[in-house]
Amino acid sequence: MAEQHEKALVPQIRFTGFTDPWEQRKLGEVASGFEYGLNAAASDFDGEKKYLRITDIDDQTREFRTDDLSSPDINNPIDDRYLLKEGDILFARTGASVGKTYLYKASDGKTYYAGFLIRAHVSDEADAGFIFQSTLTERYKQFVLLTSQRSGQPGINAQEYSDLLLPLPSLMEQRRIGAFFDRLDSLITLHQRKYDKLCVLKKSMLDKMFPKGGSLYPEIRFAGFTDPWEQRKLGELTESYSGGTPAAGESEFYGGSIPFIRSAEIAAESTELFLTEKGYESSSARMVKPGDVLYALYGATSGEVAVSRQKGAINQAILAILPRDDCDARYITAWLRKQKGYIVTTYLQGGQGNLSGVIVKNLEVFIPSLPEQQKIGFMLSHLDSLITLHQRKLELLRNIKKSMLDKMFV
Repeated sequence: MAEQHEKALVPQIRFTGFTDPWEQRKLGEVASGFEYGLNAAASDFDGEKKYLRITDIDDQTREFRTDDLSSPDINNPIDDRYLLKEGDILFARTGASVGKTYLYKASDGKTYYAGFLIRAHVSDEADAGFIFQSTLTERYKQFVLLTSQRSGQPGINAQEYSDLLLPLPSLMEQRRIGAFFDRLDSLITLHQRKYDKLCVLKKSMLDKMFPKGGSLYPEIRFAGFTDPWEQRKLGELTESYSGGTPAAGESEFYGGSIPFIRSAEIAAESTELFLTEKGYESSSARMVKPGDVLYALYGATSGEVAVSRQKGAINQAILAILPRDDCDARYITAWLRKQKGYIVTTYLQGGQGNLSGVIVKNLEVFIPSLPEQQKIGFMLSHLDSLITLHQRKLELLRNIKKSMLDKMFV
């Protein structure tokens, strides 16, 4: 790929061998149709005819979501002009999702599109993949913003979409760009699916590896463990303490070398604020070390829990939980994470307010032997690491795509 920095209709980055400036053309010059979709309700999926509505287009990936398929609720044969084919792009025409787009793929099967969508069929003069990626750029977002706000209800009609101005390179360059982003999208989808599967697996393990319904036995457990679990108060299994904050406005208390961990940073590798020795000694802040369990007590993060990844001082919004010899830190972290919904619902009015060290210490914990705790804690911690890995890869790939959309389109 070669870099270009010329003005006019030339992108910042383009493939080697392409030097001609792009032309600005209306979408209606390279696409036809601009037809509204089928005016029919949705019914249960019949196993053959898929029905695509605005809500079936994933906001993030722009793919056809297949987790809740439906069919058009029509007894008579459906007019084939509502049947999607390769080269078709759908545009949402009204409501909060106005401007959202979808590129039909043959792998999506026999699909009809609904009435709040407009279908445009890209001609042989242009590449459908390139045109679709153009609708993910900032230029297109500005078009949607300006065009849709002409009245109280956001909307863009077929004629307005037809008049959309798009900078276009040669067909060969369009195809190269379209193929590049198609491969990038495939990588993003691959990691998204791996991430989703791991999250589902973790949810299932959290549900099945802990006792429920008053039982002292989990649904599944590691081989060799058969003893019933015990129910104990968390305060019987751990030591705990919270910290404090130096006086506001005292500049000599901040900017030192001691990481100052706040509730949103309990799982982070670094902090934004640092205390001086004087700031630490002049407050009730307390030190924690890597491996300590940190529990958020206050505000929007109430109920969040993590094993600390750094040595630093905590404020009063964090409870440090130090397991005793018969208790595993990763197990306690997993249990508190599983119980977050119950804890927040039970002790915070409408999900608002603060928890306290006393509340946390009095929580009833189901707990097996230490070796079984360690196996459960290790497995769930390993799952968390895999989930984080794929999440970071997803974020990296999405950032790469955003950067390439900025630089490879005019």
